[in-house]
Amino acid sequence: MIEIENVTVSYRARAVLHHVSTRFHEGDMCAIFGPNGAGKSTLLKTIMGLLRIDEGRIHRRQLASYDIAYLPQQADVDRTQPMSVFELVAMGLWYEIGYFGKVNAAQKKRVQAALARVEMEDFALRGIHELSNGQFQRILLARMLVQNAKFLLLDEPFNAVDARTTYALLEVLRQENQQGKAVIAVLHDYEQVRAYFPRTLLLAREKVADGHTEEVLCDALLQKANALALAAEENEWCEPA
Repeated sequence: MIEIENVTVSYRARAVLHHVSTRFHEGDMCAIFGPNGAGKSTLLKTIMGLLRIDEGRIHRRQLASYDIAYLPQQADVDRTQPMSVFELVAMGLWYEIGYFGKVNAAQKKRVQAALARVEMEDFALRGIHELSNGQFQRILLARMLVQNAKFLLLDEPFNAVDARTTYALLEVLRQENQQGKAVIAVLHDYEQVRAYFPRTLLLAREKVADGHTEEVLCDALLQKANALALAAEENEWCEPA
C-alpha cells in the first residue's frame, strides 16, 4: 500500500497540493483526474520522492523502491541519448543489475517479451531518436513492464500518441492490473477513465473526491473541481489546515 497522509507541496509559497490524503492498494486501477494545474503530476512526483514535501508524509507500506515503477511525461525524457531501443527497455532491470551490470540470457528474454507486448520487438536495435512519439511511448511502457513492479505510476502516458497506440497500451495496462498490479495514471481523457479505470481520484490541488469512477465523474463534482482550481489561482499562499 502507498498511503498519502495530509501532504502539502508548494512552489514559491503557492500550494500545488494542499493537505491531500488517500491510499493506493495493490490491485487498484485508479485514474488521477482534474483540471490543468490541479497537482496531478505533482502527486506522482511526490510519491517517487522527486519533490520536497512541506507538510505530511508518504508511507510505502511493505514496499521497496523497486516495487514502484514510474513513467514520466515524454517531455521529461531525453531522447537525444545515443541509445538503442533494447538498451532503454533494459534500464527497467536497473534494480537487479545496477549501473554496470550485464543483461543475462533470462533478462534478455524479459526485455524481448516486453517489447513484444507493446508490438515493438522488431525495433530492438534502432536508436531511440528514430522513433515516433507513439513508438517511443510504447518502449517507455516496455521498460516499466521489465521492472515487474507491484505499482505502476504513469504521468499522462497518452499525450501526443495516436488512438491506436493509446488503446493498445490501455489494454496492456488492463492485463497488468488483472495480474494483481496497481495501475495509477494521470489522465485527461474522460472516456478513457470511464472505460478502463473503476476508481478515480479527483484533484483540484486538494482532494475533491475519491471513489468509484461513475460516482466521482459527475457534473457536480467536476464543476466543484473547476471552481476550486480557479479559486486556487487567486490564492498564492498555503494556509495551515
